[in-house]
Amino acid sequence: MVFLQLFKKILCCLAFSYSVFLALPATAVEHIAPPALSSIENSDIERLLPNAEIKPILAGDTEFLSLYSEYMSSNFRGVVLLIPDWHSVPTNNSGMSFLRKELNNLGYTTYAMTVPDIDWQAKKMKPVTPTDAVETSTSDESKSDANEPEKQSAEPHYVSAIEPVNNDVLEDYKTNLILRYEALYQTAMAEPSNIVVIAQGASAGMLLEYYADFPESKINAFVSLSSYLPNAQRNEELSQATSLVAPALLDIYYTNDSTDILLSLKNRKRWVNRNAKFDYRQRQLFGMRNAPQQHARLSKEIDGFLRRLF
Repeated sequence: MVFLQLFKKILCCLAFSYSVFLALPATAVEHIAPPALSSIENSDIERLLPNAEIKPILAGDTEFLSLYSEYMSSNFRGVVLLIPDWHSVPTNNSGMSFLRKELNNLGYTTYAMTVPDIDWQAKKMKPVTPTDAVETSTSDESKSDANEPEKQSAEPHYVSAIEPVNNDVLEDYKTNLILRYEALYQTAMAEPSNIVVIAQGASAGMLLEYYADFPESKINAFVSLSSYLPNAQRNEELSQATSLVAPALLDIYYTNDSTDILLSLKNRKRWVNRNAKFDYRQRQLFGMRNAPQQHARLSKEIDGFLRRLF
């Protein structure tokens, strides 16, 4: 009996609390956007690395961080610009962090660049011209005049495969990447020397497109690490662009790279032969790219390639 009375009191309390909750005014929770990935990466870099190695550089209106490390051998051989893959960091364990210090021992001063954020919502809006408006109105009138049998007899429409990343996103990232690269290049040009660029993944693919257009910035060598573009058409065209770049090119890939990279390698060689790019070399590395032995092989291949040039 006592238990029953206690249970009734609990139910009354719950009912009262629920009625009070319903009487409260409904308030929407304010949306707080998450911090940009680049800001998190910059915070980690500033917290974990020595201040002497961190050099902010201004690219247009945007400031980005680069990691500076001076050569530590008796002979100064040049400056190396290290550019990681997109959504990656210059301290990644896929070769960038190792090369940043190991190349110092081989006579190179290194600058490792942080890459821009990816705007997945990037979209280019096509401006509407008077001609477009006339064509649209004419098209609407013709559609209204068309009868139902004609619609049924129309030829079938085939839809192309959806690209993993559309051109608008790639172009937005490429624009910001090249802006940072040119600012880093001007910094490296402060002291005349040999300039080498080592880039990874999609960043390397976009720089290959950039060099194929023969820009004003002159470099002595370019090292591509698993270069590709996450767009089928652009990646197919990258094979031809690879054969058109002016600097000497070392094209390194790994056995466990993606299918898009591995299938394009033979096509790159075909374009290189057609356009007679005699300073192109293609090298394969076995094993995991984050293993210490792999890092040693990577630096050995790069050093051997550069020693043939200067």
